[in-house]
Amino acid sequence: MDNAKLILGDQEYEFPVIKGSEDEVGIDFTKLRSRTGAISFDPGYGNTGACTSEITYIDGENGILRYRGYPIEQIAESASFVEVCYLLIYGHLPDEKELTNFQNQLTRHTLIHEDMKKFFEGYPPATHPMAIMSAMLVSLSAFYPESDDPDIINLNIIRLLAKAKTLAAFAYKKSIGQPYIYPRNDLSYTGDFLHMMFAVPPEPYHVSPVLEKALNLLLILHADHEQNCSTSTVRMVGSSQANLFASIGAGVCALWGPLHGGANQAVIDMLEMIRKDGGDYKKYMGLAKDKESGFRLMGFGHRVYKNFDPRATILKETAKSVLNELGVHDPLLEIAQELENIALSDDYFVQRNLYPNVDFYSGIIYRAMGIPTNMFTVIFALGRLPGWIAQWKEMREDPSTRINRPRQIYTGATARDYVPVQKR
Repeated sequence: MDNAKLILGDQEYEFPVIKGSEDEVGIDFTKLRSRTGAISFDPGYGNTGACTSEITYIDGENGILRYRGYPIEQIAESASFVEVCYLLIYGHLPDEKELTNFQNQLTRHTLIHEDMKKFFEGYPPATHPMAIMSAMLVSLSAFYPESDDPDIINLNIIRLLAKAKTLAAFAYKKSIGQPYIYPRNDLSYTGDFLHMMFAVPPEPYHVSPVLEKALNLLLILHADHEQNCSTSTVRMVGSSQANLFASIGAGVCALWGPLHGGANQAVIDMLEMIRKDGGDYKKYMGLAKDKESGFRLMGFGHRVYKNFDPRATILKETAKSVLNELGVHDPLLEIAQELENIALSDDYFVQRNLYPNVDFYSGIIYRAMGIPTNMFTVIFALGRLPGWIAQWKEMREDPSTRINRPRQIYTGATARDYVPVQKR
């Protein structure tokens, strides 16, 4: 199968067929408009391939997710988040020397310029941390020069990865009015973030191994997810040759929405609503079945995975162990477990593949860890950072990259004459 045929009116056209390494099939419509005068119409781009990529593979029908060919189950079990960052960005697993050097670089670049603290001071106390995070990431471009030099680009990648967790923790401290906690060189990437989040001087803060392990897993599972809304945004902005910091900042803004990175926050909001209504979870599962109710069950089902979400399978067991090890007793978590039990056994939900997804379990774990709801999406962004960087880097290094310019089908008024306001 080398070509696909398109019949438009009384004309027949042939277009090349391309095949991915996992036998994914696409029709190359690069010259569709120039040859036929027509465009493809695909709202939401659900059937449109915007690029080729070597980074992440997803098979939604069979619940498969791989980073650079490695199954997510194996990566999640044994890797560190820093190792996954290296894998996604540079294309191979680091050897011991490469990993040590990469870790040392991330440690040396965690501090932010002192002038950036003045930016934090300008925000109202109630500012959502995602607003601060997106602005601060873009602001890094004011401190670090843009360049096409590969060495400078690589240094900016290190700076971005290293400073993002500091900016995220500072955004949280700003939101609660506590003093900023500076990074420590003796802690791991995830341990240092937890320290900057939760330390309150003069009391010493000891990083919990349970929380450190759980956060490491959460960041890994969110590290990349193919051409989703935020990743496509990073590529689209980057296609104009916008700098790394601006492109990633745009990705953070796209992630903010409740249908994307904000979904785990929406899960907790839903659970809180059920709790305030007396905790009658069965009532809300019934409403979820009623199309006229207007109630949407957050954290169930997935647009890509039609069988199960492999990340959710991993997090389900982690959620149980974290709750048990921390000894957490929270009415919201109890409601969540009851919703999960119904969704996994009720034929209505089983037949429609409305199983708990990664957002459902990640929200529960964040809650158990003591992370406030408005920080959920910020931590999601922290995890997704290496994927965004890898996608931006791949796009910039691809000589076939063109500035993104989607088309439209115009449905407005046809040509008409302007009438001066006095005569209308």
